[in-house]
Amino acid sequence: MDIGFSSTTELAAAIARRRISAVEALDAHLAQIDRHNEALNAVILLDREGALQRAREADVALARSAALGPLHGVPFTLKDAHETAGMKTTVGFPPFADYVPKQDSPVVARLKRAGGVLVGKTNVATMLGDWQSDNPLFGRTCNPWDPSRTAGGSSGGAAAAVAAGMTPFEVGTDMQSSIRLPAAFCGVHGLKPTEHRVSLAGAFPDPGGIPRSVRLMSCVGPIARNLEDLALIYRIIAGPDGGDTDLAPVPVDAIPTLELKSLRIAFAGTFRSFPVAAEIGAAVERLAARLASAGAHVEEAKLPRLDLHDDLAEGGKLIGMMLEAAQPEPPEQPAPVSRWFAALAGRDRSILAWERFFGSCDALLCPVAMTTAFPHCKPGSALKVDGKDESYWMLPAYGAVFNYSGHPALAIPGGQDSNGLPVGLQLVGKRWSEARLLAVAAAIAPLTDGFRRPPGY
Repeated sequence: MDIGFSSTTELAAAIARRRISAVEALDAHLAQIDRHNEALNAVILLDREGALQRAREADVALARSAALGPLHGVPFTLKDAHETAGMKTTVGFPPFADYVPKQDSPVVARLKRAGGVLVGKTNVATMLGDWQSDNPLFGRTCNPWDPSRTAGGSSGGAAAAVAAGMTPFEVGTDMQSSIRLPAAFCGVHGLKPTEHRVSLAGAFPDPGGIPRSVRLMSCVGPIARNLEDLALIYRIIAGPDGGDTDLAPVPVDAIPTLELKSLRIAFAGTFRSFPVAAEIGAAVERLAARLASAGAHVEEAKLPRLDLHDDLAEGGKLIGMMLEAAQPEPPEQPAPVSRWFAALAGRDRSILAWERFFGSCDALLCPVAMTTAFPHCKPGSALKVDGKDESYWMLPAYGAVFNYSGHPALAIPGGQDSNGLPVGLQLVGKRWSEARLLAVAAAIAPLTDGFRRPPGY
């Protein structure tokens, strides 16, 4: 058994059947971290002693035939954004360098109650504010497929750690494709659920007790090497928790089994006036052709008649107003409340337009980003896409559209480009349809390339 690259479900089953111990599972992942983390800088905080104690306790509980959770004894890391009791949560921000939360966020608490063994934290962009994971406290994270390139951000450490076998799963945060873009760059799976499906309480450090202002567009979701693990972690963390009052009491459905021939898939190799590398657009069209040949109903998407550039700009304004409200000292001329409600009304129009679109298809297949992993660079630098300079700020556009609309979106591996770098494809579905979206992804998975282990790992 290759413990480092075994899935979460395989590890949990092996521990439950006593084929391996929780301590052995932990040791294998720590060995992988020790072997590769110097080159990648994905894991930036480790609690070796605490994790070893928790793994031993898991083995003792198993020996006593205690009730087991679905993650019993499985080691895991977490993005350095989630509040973790007794372990630093810094978001790569020097003023938070020594912040140690007193309690776990609801998401962390659920993972621990399920039996997971928290090992450490993974690197992020400073204050989660960029699409490269680099910060003054811990430096930059490199891509396991090519260390000269970024692993993405802000969940770059998380995606790199999953791809490199340092952890079987992760939980990222996503306000502008911060789960999906790193997942695409590192060749793994990542799910951004519907807005208000997973708790945001404690999903960002709050040493000063400032009222939570980020209440829209941001989501918490899993990153994993396969869809089964993605579905498992999603079901553990989703749903009301008594902490985030914005969470909808919508049932977290079981993942159905869907026949490929019953699916209606719309595809778009690009969105109107959004840049995209030709190889990524071709990967979308190639998978669409495979699906059609296998019997699915596939058609080129007739996208909603929306100005998607305007949607991105309006989403940016909403984020700006939320962050403005979080400042300890508000600006002298804060945005009037009327501007906030006008922004929400504009957003409602886009949400409804996309909901009508998804009334005629099960999922939209499209790119995650305009490019594969790019060389480390100064944020804001122009990025080369097929030899042409494109705006850095368009990097997350294909994903951020669905942060603005709140729809669930899933990054899946779509093969490699001519440089041998992972290509990420995106599946998007109707709001509150994560279970069906995951089922769609499972149905088409045999026609995709799936996760591939990076060379040398």
